[in-house]
Amino acid sequence: MKNKYSKIVSIIFGLLLINFLASSVYKRFDLTEDQRYTLSPATKNIVKTVDEIVLVKVYLQGDFPSEFKRLQTETKLLLEELKTLNKNVQFRFINPTDIAQELIEKGLEPSRLQVQENGKVSEIVIFPFAEINYKSKTEIIPLLKDIYTNSQDEQLESSIQNLEYAFANGIHKITSKKSKKIAIIKGNGELNDIYIADFLLKLGEYYLLAPITLDSVVSQPEKTLTELSNFDLAIIAKPTEKFSEQEKYTLDQFIMNGGKSIWLIDNVVAELDSLIQTGETLVYPRDLGLTDLFFNYGIRINSDLVTDLYSSQIPLATGNIGNQTQFSDFQWNYFPLVNSLNNHAITINTEAVNFKFTNSIDTLKNNISKTILLQSSPLSTTTGTPSIVTLKSITQKPNQAEFNNGNKPLAVLLEGSFKSAYNSRVKPFNFNNSKEVGLPSKMIVISDGDVIANEVSKGQPLELGLNKWTNQLYGNKEFLLNAVNYLLDDSGLINIRSKTIKIAFLDKQKAYEQAYKWQFINVLFPLIILGVFGFLISYFRKKKYQ
Repeated sequence: MKNKYSKIVSIIFGLLLINFLASSVYKRFDLTEDQRYTLSPATKNIVKTVDEIVLVKVYLQGDFPSEFKRLQTETKLLLEELKTLNKNVQFRFINPTDIAQELIEKGLEPSRLQVQENGKVSEIVIFPFAEINYKSKTEIIPLLKDIYTNSQDEQLESSIQNLEYAFANGIHKITSKKSKKIAIIKGNGELNDIYIADFLLKLGEYYLLAPITLDSVVSQPEKTLTELSNFDLAIIAKPTEKFSEQEKYTLDQFIMNGGKSIWLIDNVVAELDSLIQTGETLVYPRDLGLTDLFFNYGIRINSDLVTDLYSSQIPLATGNIGNQTQFSDFQWNYFPLVNSLNNHAITINTEAVNFKFTNSIDTLKNNISKTILLQSSPLSTTTGTPSIVTLKSITQKPNQAEFNNGNKPLAVLLEGSFKSAYNSRVKPFNFNNSKEVGLPSKMIVISDGDVIANEVSKGQPLELGLNKWTNQLYGNKEFLLNAVNYLLDDSGLINIRSKTIKIAFLDKQKAYEQAYKWQFINVLFPLIILGVFGFLISYFRKKKYQ
């Protein structure tokens, strides 16, 4: 009897010990094939450094269709992982129904989505946002990515795949201090500030920005180069005036000393405004004096125009009703919509980027690693310049057989130790820290200056990538922001974007068509199993006690 009670006590004590250890030691095993619930080292490093309470408010509480329940569940699971890493990360889910007006006043526009259930299509309104609060700072995180060209299931898959990056980036942004410095190069007819205002405003949330004018290189070349060397990245946005040898050498030595750069270059003169005014325009090469510089680094921007059947639209006047001019949108093959064919961290899950009068890029053999980030579609070709571009071509049906020379590189990433373009050449001026072979560096060359240009309405800059006529939002801003983050990212945060997750979605049409079949099976099959077990038990009992 004593042994019996001692065993019971031992079992109870063992159960209590197991429960205590289970509550104090947290361990989760990720058995998924794509390791979707395993946080990246960059995310762990960012979250572990949070020293005060970070409160995350998620506006996804409520009764949602199954697809959006998935987004809600995945968001909750991710935040639980972040809270496990650092107790300073707190979160709560909020039903936005009662505070909809308050959220709209904050600038959180609701999304109207089509939902198909039981063979019927209905519309729901949700606020797919999270709000991160840290000290006196607030950061808004969109949880539903605007992938307009994909289906709703693909949009949700991209959104779920983007969750870790979105929250890690938001926490990093709101808790860290700005340290990296970006120079906006001026002095060679680059875009006016109002045309790059939206992108600079977004960049300013992450980095320190300042203009650097290369004009001063004429009188104070070494001082100008020294000032530029204090920056981590230089952005050259659509220059229209030729670079002098002193200016080129300044940029060359900035790169040799490890500086990163983004070049947005128009190698031909072509503008839509002049074309609309006259109906046709002469497109001709633009000499910026940069050919030898790029050739030395391993690329060549051609003086041609890329036309693509996959393109955006332009508005043209088609008549008048009363005193009002009527406009219609026409496909314009000189404005390619460009996607990526690889899963690079810069381009994965981004919307199509809108190019305008772009040129093709050739990659040349040298010791520099080159990655084609964006390229035209297979249904594209090139047109030589000088040539006449006319609006009459809109009325002509394109011959698809002529658009068979596609996949022209339009944006290229170059990485490695660049060789100076002034190696074994007379230098325009003396610089104490000059280098023939540079430190490891990176640059991105884009063969269109308008990729960074936002449109202007009533004297105010619009969001970068927004077509004010069609209200279509393209991926220009996200692509460029990813490009800057990649070039300057020391934490490895941008690499989270390369993580791929495959979500299995239900075939709604098939589920609706076979609903009664599976309902019948789910109801009847368990009853049959219970009946069989009941018969067998009754049979064996009778046989045993007969």
